[in-house]
Amino acid sequence: GAQKKVKCLLGGRRGQLTSLTDRQHYASLIDEAVSSGARKEKACEEVGMSVRTLQRWQESGEISGDKRPTADRPEPSNKLTEEEQQAILATCNQEEYANLGPSQIVPMLADNGQYLASESSFYRVLKANDQLTHRGKAKPKGSRAKPKGYTATAPNQVWTWDISYCPSTVIGRFFYLYMIIDIFSRKVVGWEVHDSESGEHAAQLLERTLWSEKCVKKDVVLHSDNGSPMKCLTMQAKMLDMGVIGSRSRPGVSNDNPYSESLFRTVKYSHRWPSEGFKSLEDARAWMKGFAQWYNTEHRHSRIKFVTPAQRHNGEDKAILAKRHELYTKAQKKNPNRWSKGIRNWEEIGDVKLNPENKKEAA
Repeated sequence: GAQKKVKCLLGGRRGQLTSLTDRQHYASLIDEAVSSGARKEKACEEVGMSVRTLQRWQESGEISGDKRPTADRPEPSNKLTEEEQQAILATCNQEEYANLGPSQIVPMLADNGQYLASESSFYRVLKANDQLTHRGKAKPKGSRAKPKGYTATAPNQVWTWDISYCPSTVIGRFFYLYMIIDIFSRKVVGWEVHDSESGEHAAQLLERTLWSEKCVKKDVVLHSDNGSPMKCLTMQAKMLDMGVIGSRSRPGVSNDNPYSESLFRTVKYSHRWPSEGFKSLEDARAWMKGFAQWYNTEHRHSRIKFVTPAQRHNGEDKAILAKRHELYTKAQKKNPNRWSKGIRNWEEIGDVKLNPENKKEAA
């Protein structure tokens, strides 16, 4: 019984340094546990300390504070002098070594018969003087910031696009599927299949899509990855001419373009997808025409409350969802005993975000 009481009274001690207040608190809990019949050794174990530690805390019967933070520590005898540290900084900032790290500088100095300090000492001195940064001309790894986030409050505000391989029946031959999706409605607003990957094809598709959606010069955001067709001058010139705002993912980060990635997965995992490949370019285009028609007008998308992309794109989803809500409300009133947690949520999903800031950044 006493051991169980000790567990309830005492919490796990965290960290190497314990404040005086915490020391006094732990000591009082241990004293209380011991007075209730627990062994001091077991009581200390529950806190995460030993009896010897408790003894070290006590001076003349009183609990003392940790003296390590204020201890007088003599400087090590082998510490670099100020002159030696300045010599390291001066050497590292010479033109010959300015773009190199200590791992390169130290061996080069050794080859010249010169020893200033160890490689680790070079690193410590540079760090202490805020010079332990990227020193070469190449961009440092991981220097790409997350792309700017966008919010779509209506159709034809934010699009994403990509290109994917479509296999053929001939080994080594592929067709290329170009697709543009509206992230607000999930509608495939533009697509084409070609036998090559090029910025010219992409620019032509973008222009046709903008005209068909009647949003030329409307500041549509077009997000893509960093492929050659996306970055080529032809595509960039077309975007500028048509009033399109460009946005690109970080290299090698597929999560920056999730809507297009998800769409291509839906395409290739469709039960209609020919696993043996397409016989010709015409076959691939015919198949994709049927898929786009089905996806936009028949497929009830799970992320937009199971309405079709075309219905949401045309603003019909509000009435459809309101009708579903009314139906479920009537069913609940007819037999309330079957509805223990309320009716299904048929509210519209609202705004859609591309690469939103996380909670920490937003705060």
